[in-house]
Amino acid sequence: MVYTSTRDSSVRVSASEAIAKGISADGGLFVPMTIPTINLVDIERLARLDYIGRAKEILRLYLTDFTEDELSMCVEGAYKAEKFSSPAIAPLYKLNDSASILELWRGPTCAFKDMALQLLPYLLTVSAGKTRKDTKIVILVATSGDTGKAALEGFRDVPNTEILVFYPVDGVSPMQKLQMTTQEGANVSVCAIEGNFDDTQSGVKAIFTNREIEEKFKEHHLAFSSANSINWGRLVPQIVYYVSAYCDMVKSEALKLGDPMNVVVPTGNFGNILAAYYAKQMGVPIGKLICASNANNVLTDFLTNGTYDKNRPFYCTTSPSMDILISSNLERLLFLLSGQDAEQTKKWMTELSETGKYTVGEKMQKELRQLFAAGYCDDENTKRTIRKIFDEYHYLCDTHTAVALNVYAAYKTKTGDETPTVIASTANPYKFSASVLKALEDNIRSKDEFSMVEELHELSGAPVPPQLAALKGKTPRFTKVAKKEDMASVVFEMLGI
Repeated sequence: MVYTSTRDSSVRVSASEAIAKGISADGGLFVPMTIPTINLVDIERLARLDYIGRAKEILRLYLTDFTEDELSMCVEGAYKAEKFSSPAIAPLYKLNDSASILELWRGPTCAFKDMALQLLPYLLTVSAGKTRKDTKIVILVATSGDTGKAALEGFRDVPNTEILVFYPVDGVSPMQKLQMTTQEGANVSVCAIEGNFDDTQSGVKAIFTNREIEEKFKEHHLAFSSANSINWGRLVPQIVYYVSAYCDMVKSEALKLGDPMNVVVPTGNFGNILAAYYAKQMGVPIGKLICASNANNVLTDFLTNGTYDKNRPFYCTTSPSMDILISSNLERLLFLLSGQDAEQTKKWMTELSETGKYTVGEKMQKELRQLFAAGYCDDENTKRTIRKIFDEYHYLCDTHTAVALNVYAAYKTKTGDETPTVIASTANPYKFSASVLKALEDNIRSKDEFSMVEELHELSGAPVPPQLAALKGKTPRFTKVAKKEDMASVVFEMLGI
């Protein structure tokens, strides 16, 4: 399997090189030049395996320079039973006759990012051993909430690595902030940035492609990599859980082998739904890919009219992990749908950087509309959906999952599509206790985060994850707040160089 860059078609790297580097020198993202395929016989066989077995089978198709032993070590280390609150790792919860919820938050940080970030440190360690010997890997992360904690936990005390996480100072929930700022580990650092997630993400990308910083790193035998979904090693594990979900739908007889399954994904950076697109291209019978946005509905507009325009108000919502106006992983989709036209993809990304917008041609617009449906849900409707789902099914969902459920309901009403559907649930509701509690009860008595956790538990009966309960009373280790333009100096300060 050979990988290229979305902005330079002459690039040729192995899977381990793509993972170790994180981002191409030209600023583009690494993508496999061909998408491997599986058929119904393969899916029937995969359905008989557990999650670890399925992960090995799918990942070996993409990570062809990993040996069987290396891949087994990575997958078995990542998905140990004691790390997840369900033996299924990514279980399905049947909500009703047409909808099942894919619970992707059963890992150690209670968010879907664990599905990839428990695996990435293993993949990166193996990759660095193949491509960057005698070099310490510096993991640089921009987060809108969940990626930061999942990356910190995944890379904590991993030998020969340092991890530096930046987050928007007012752009994460109190629980997400506490998870990051209290993180343990000798090789971890966290810093808040004045601004929103897009400011934080663009600052990290600028550091990655800064030649002066790269030279300084070489002097100190350091090299950057990323734990964001711009890194292929973050995206490829996410493909697995969509394949696995289809297997489980067949196994539970929610659908017959070969019948289509729709997928609904709440997303801001587009990586989670892009993984579903890859699964579809591999041969999994996925029907419609339904993209759910919050009030920052730049993806809804793009998938509807073909114009991506970030020149719009930025909203801080109750689903903060989706408060994003620059969806990095969309670049990979543009590259694929343009016939791997790196020159055209680079042109669109340049337009986005210089003018804040670009428009794709009518042919691609038509293809987008065939592949995707899109909708968005504001905070008020998010609140109503949390209450509605709890009242009807006694199922407690977080704000991001509520966005997906709301958009799915609107899609179903509009189209009448009764195709069995899987809805990606991206976080445990207790990560957003205040918003979820306010959705269920008009007059809450609690004043602080952990009182709200207790009140929500009393009201719903849903178990509180012990790793969140244990944060009560912990003192933050990291309190630094910096400006976007000072991020490079913060990196040097954190590393002591």
